[in-house]
Amino acid sequence: MKASSNPIEISFERAAMRCADLTPLVYRRLFDAHPEAQAMFRTDGGDLVKGSMLALAIEAVLDFAGERHGHFRLIACEVASHDGYGTPRELFMAFFAVIRDSVRDLLGEEWSTEIAQAWDQLLVEIDAFARATA
Repeated sequence: MKASSNPIEISFERAAMRCADLTPLVYRRLFDAHPEAQAMFRTDGGDLVKGSMLALAIEAVLDFAGERHGHFRLIACEVASHDGYGTPRELFMAFFAVIRDSVRDLLGEEWSTEIAQAWDQLLVEIDAFARATA
């Protein structure tokens, strides 16, 4: 298997070596930073919903940061969907920063300038994409 040169992919690969499931880390951080988000999740089956939502978000992020085969379009669909749920756009976009911050904490000293810059640029591009599709 060929090693990736994409800093976003590298960050997720390294995070996966340290943590089998990012879900608890991501949602703890999300709810700490945005307590209002916790009420948006039903308690029945909530962990499955959270895990599924995170997996889809990561898949979309990886595609957006990579070759853009189409999975990234889920971001536009979810912008519209979350608008329908009454989720503020800022909170929707904050989720991607929460993912980044969770990965950054897992990587510790392996969080390089190159990875940080790639994530910063990615978040700007995702925000622009989400605004363009709204």
